[in-house]
Amino acid sequence: MDKQIIDLRSDTVTRPSEAMRNAMAFAEVGDDVFGEDPTVNLLQNTVASLLGKEQALYVPSGCMSNQLALKAHSDMGDEVIMEQDAHMFNYETAAPSIMSAVQVKTIPGVRGVFRAEELPPHIRPSQYYMPRTRVICIENTHNRAGGTVFPLEEVKKISAFCRARGIMFHLDGARLWNASVATGIPVNEWAQYFDSVSVCFSKGLGAPVGSALCGTKEFITRAHKWRKVFGGGMRQAGILAAGALYAVQNNIPRLKEDHEKAAFLADGLSDIPSISIDRESVQTNIILVDVEKTGRTPQEFITIAKAQGLYISGGTFTKFRAVTHLDVSMDQVKQAVQIFRGMFA
Repeated sequence: MDKQIIDLRSDTVTRPSEAMRNAMAFAEVGDDVFGEDPTVNLLQNTVASLLGKEQALYVPSGCMSNQLALKAHSDMGDEVIMEQDAHMFNYETAAPSIMSAVQVKTIPGVRGVFRAEELPPHIRPSQYYMPRTRVICIENTHNRAGGTVFPLEEVKKISAFCRARGIMFHLDGARLWNASVATGIPVNEWAQYFDSVSVCFSKGLGAPVGSALCGTKEFITRAHKWRKVFGGGMRQAGILAAGALYAVQNNIPRLKEDHEKAAFLADGLSDIPSISIDRESVQTNIILVDVEKTGRTPQEFITIAKAQGLYISGGTFTKFRAVTHLDVSMDQVKQAVQIFRGMFA
């Protein structure tokens, strides 16, 4: 990464380390469409074991992973429930309606969290002229809420609610690794309450490509078929899977450093009167900065920051986003604080 640039746009901007590149360069490969790539198979088995699931499927992206889950769980005309700021609703290009022909019903949450007791009015009665409520999805950590952790106790309640009604429960766990490190709760403890779990390797873990979808063997068999239909069947994919495998084996504990950097950045900006930060939402590696009181748009500040070598991204209509990751140092975060303070002076 260019030393003149402090890139806080996303934890997806990381580049593979030399050790990760070596793992990729020397990966043993085969044809994954035939199920013969040993590195892909090892990655899938490793992740399934970590999450306590029967099987996992390596896919090119988190979007594909989430959408495969919906496709494998649902039928055309079903309804899927998720929080109104969910990534699956806002940033996956209307994929549920395009790929699965399902209707999405959104409900409001607090810092990305809704409660089990709020769900009954949103479940459709069994009438032929209504869609079937088929899947409930949650996101952990929640991107648009600022990297917040969905409480495990609430996950348990929603899981019990779903199972009592025959509703599938899916976790968009792109940053589940962050939730686990932040709480000390192993990923398999989270995963046990879901019918399917998607996890990402190309965000905080620093791999260049890929996510995994986990669930029962029967579920993954269905998802595997649809991966082919969606264009996700890769051949010697072990070269990519080796980066993901290295990330899983080496880069999970260090996420704590990213959380510490995010906390430092949030603390460094929290006393600036012209902006607002919900300090309680800075639980992992994402900071949302509300600039509404300045009378200017987030995009204006994104442009100003970029001119000074600080890259940030849009968060919401009134907020920009800064995300810490393994390719930004604490010294760079300290520099970012000074740049921000100058911008808002």
